[in-house]
Amino acid sequence: MYTLLFALLFLFAVCVPAQTDKSFPLVVAPGAPLRVYLTKRLTKRQDEPVHAKLIEPLFAFDREVVPVGSEVIGSVSRLESVPKMRRFMAIINGDFTPLHEAQVAFTTLVLPDGRKIDLRTHESLGLNTLFVPEQPKKPGKQSPQKTSNGNGGVMETAKQEAKRQINSTINGRTRGVADMVRGPNKKERLEEFLVMKLPYHPQWVRKGTRFDAELETPLSFGSVNVKMADLKLVGTQPPADSVVHARLLAPLSSSSAAPGQKVEAVISQPLFSPDHKLILPEGTHVTGSVTLAKTARSFHRGGRLRFNFQNIDLPPGVERPVEVAERPIIKTQGTLDAAESGGATDIAVDKEGGVKATEPKTRWIAPALSVLIAMKSADNDEGRHGQTEGNVGGRTLGGGSGFGLLGAAAAQSSRYVGTALGFYGMAWSVYNGVVARGGEVEFQHNAAMDIRFGSRTPAPVSKFVPGSTVGRVQ
Repeated sequence: MYTLLFALLFLFAVCVPAQTDKSFPLVVAPGAPLRVYLTKRLTKRQDEPVHAKLIEPLFAFDREVVPVGSEVIGSVSRLESVPKMRRFMAIINGDFTPLHEAQVAFTTLVLPDGRKIDLRTHESLGLNTLFVPEQPKKPGKQSPQKTSNGNGGVMETAKQEAKRQINSTINGRTRGVADMVRGPNKKERLEEFLVMKLPYHPQWVRKGTRFDAELETPLSFGSVNVKMADLKLVGTQPPADSVVHARLLAPLSSSSAAPGQKVEAVISQPLFSPDHKLILPEGTHVTGSVTLAKTARSFHRGGRLRFNFQNIDLPPGVERPVEVAERPIIKTQGTLDAAESGGATDIAVDKEGGVKATEPKTRWIAPALSVLIAMKSADNDEGRHGQTEGNVGGRTLGGGSGFGLLGAAAAQSSRYVGTALGFYGMAWSVYNGVVARGGEVEFQHNAAMDIRFGSRTPAPVSKFVPGSTVGRVQ
């Protein structure tokens, strides 16, 4: 009897081994964005080939599956006309080019080892930001502190990541000379600045322009076996001051948001404990609500927005371990730590997670120059400048200020035309730079952001001892 029982127990132990590993699929879900930048200037033509590289790696569950720098290949899938108001404003400023936007679709992913993976993304437009790859340091310029032991540690890694994030959000608008002088690719910027002043000009998308191309179909990289011991912290409260990289699932703007509105994001990179135990895998959802929303006002007073996150939901197929499953899920408190603007203006995030639209002080330069040009165009006394036709240079500048190269040519017909166009340009520039409404805080779908978690502040302890008569009304 005992021999038979022992044999059955042995057979059960052999056929049903203890579960020490669990398998998880490594899949990048549809809707996840490929954050890429153009490696060469793109001409706006149908079926024009597009070459780009990844700015951020792709993660699946607890690991990186596609590294930074992987190449993505696609083409211009469609050209579409710009909105009528934008077309009208371009004509007013002397640009008669039939303006188009280039919709781009990516079809191939090339890994660093040369492997090619077919993919399909939704059509996407270039964003209003540029990515500037970090240039390799020159020999002999590296800091000795960083090379003394060959290991920069966690803090050094964090600094490098912060620098890369800053570089990825450099403003890509080319509206001033300062942008051409300070930025990279100065020759290309100067060429574009001059060509865009022509009444008719070619159209292209600048090198370095960013795209967020959403996956239309999933990317599968097989599966992975993870030890149960490494999953004991999954779904627990994140440590205080831990930061996760996430993407917003729905657009959000200070012009339309209201307090109490639901905000939802998904974690795009896994979060680990200090001893490298997984806490939150990629794909974890965090939900919260808007706590403050103020729209922009005149005189360039920017919009304001504040929201936080309270709930954490693990992705489908991922469960909390048995030893922690019976514990109540702790409500978290996540605030915005950094974010990527999706609007026409930059944003600033304060220490409490509030966001404000900001504009550079250089916006005062254009109105000041337009005033000087208008005054110069009005100085048309004959003979005063040694010319019988008055100040030809002044009225040419005035015409150019008001209506581009076409206005500069029209100003040659009469000094009054140049003066009128100069004052028109001044009025328009002063309105845009001084009087107009400020920018809104705008986050597009899949906007990148960093969320900082923190433990909830405990309730304040009463200063009065229970049962005592101190502080009571007798």
